[in-house]
Amino acid sequence: MPNKFDENMIVGEVVAEFPKASDIFKSYRIDFCCNGNRPIKESALERNVSTEKIIAELNNLYEEKENDSSSQHNWNSASITELINRIIDKHHRYLEEELPQLSPYVTKVMRVHGQAHPELIQVHKLFNTLKADLEEHLMGEETELFPSFLAFEHDPSNSNRDKIVNILEATKNEHETAGDILKELRTVTNNFTPPLGACRTYQLVFNRLEELESDLFEHIHLENNILFNKIS
Repeated sequence: MPNKFDENMIVGEVVAEFPKASDIFKSYRIDFCCNGNRPIKESALERNVSTEKIIAELNNLYEEKENDSSSQHNWNSASITELINRIIDKHHRYLEEELPQLSPYVTKVMRVHGQAHPELIQVHKLFNTLKADLEEHLMGEETELFPSFLAFEHDPSNSNRDKIVNILEATKNEHETAGDILKELRTVTNNFTPPLGACRTYQLVFNRLEELESDLFEHIHLENNILFNKIS
């Protein structure tokens, strides 16, 4: 079987076509959502990892999944309605539950351990900025952006397309801001690695922050690289 992927392919397009590729990009800390419009070789160079190794892993995993009937759903072929339902049901509902639940733990860890670990003060600040931004962002998507896409699906006129285009730039900027905060959180927490001997709450916060990052990256990817391309 000839290789499916090469170094010149765009990271976001690879994940759009082959969702399981996100696991490989995550393992190398390659951003496939906010900065997913770059070639694999450029992203690999930035992370100082082997392009050849990434390509080999992508092609090997793709070949395995081609022979596996339980491979992931290809959201690239989904309708606008299906995509929006997926984003709301999986990602919006997750954030609406997780953000308020995680918030008191972030505060508790900062108060208890902040003097010995001052980076936790920055973690608290970053998390609460992200929380406020995302809560406003979700509301905007569900009340303005998504209804505009559904209207376009029903009537793909130029006027309906223009309404979406007028909203998209602000939405993408919000995605980029969220991505930047997540990157800073990862840096400040040393890749979400708690210090030796950290209490269970400390470990819990870092584990859940990493889960939040993973879910949000998938969330932004579905929008930036798949949903938003439905009007092109």
